[in-house]
Amino acid sequence: MSTDTPVKETAKVSEMEESFLLSNNELAGLQVIYPGMAERDTLNAFRDIRTRLLHKKPEGNFVVMVSSLDANASTSNFVAMNLAASIAMDENKSAIYLDCNLDAPHADKILQKKPEVGLTDYLDDENIPVPDIIFPSGLHRLRIVPVGNPRETAEEQFASQRMKQLIDHLSERYPNRYVVLDVPPVGSSVVARILAQYVDYAVLVVPFGKVTERQVLSGIDAVTRQRFAGLVYCD
Repeated sequence: MSTDTPVKETAKVSEMEESFLLSNNELAGLQVIYPGMAERDTLNAFRDIRTRLLHKKPEGNFVVMVSSLDANASTSNFVAMNLAASIAMDENKSAIYLDCNLDAPHADKILQKKPEVGLTDYLDDENIPVPDIIFPSGLHRLRIVPVGNPRETAEEQFASQRMKQLIDHLSERYPNRYVVLDVPPVGSSVVARILAQYVDYAVLVVPFGKVTERQVLSGIDAVTRQRFAGLVYCD
């Protein structure tokens, strides 16, 4: 069943129907932020990242990718998911988390099961419509596209016209939907370089004390300085 029914008026975003909602305890277990959580510093940090990105493009929505500078994809998982969650906290906005992390998929953990189809399946099969790969997240106004089943040619598929068309569709279908791509580490995969050409902004996650200045500059070059929006430091 499709969960991608258009919302053409801003006022209706807050009325998006949810098939289920995760409890605060479940969200805490999944390390997903929520209003009123005890860890105020974490909540406010993501609100600040959201606000800075919104200020960069005050008119219209945007597509942003999140990648890590080290080989640990869990840091980008954490930042990308919570950036999407922070955007969806605004009752006049919605967000979609697009899992592009082939080696360390995160969407399945949030969905608490592996869907039959996802992004790689859609890219491989033109008979799969977009709504079939969009799933409710358990959070208000946040949808998820899981990475899908393994494909030998997945990285090449990311460079396809169908991938570009998907991202364009996800961002253009809703005027107040913001698309967040969770991308493999920029230093160990070509996916970040490929997908950077389809996004408005790129955020790079920097683990404290684990990367050099040269790695930071190389990461910025990989996503292009034009799209580079900033660094997020994580423990």
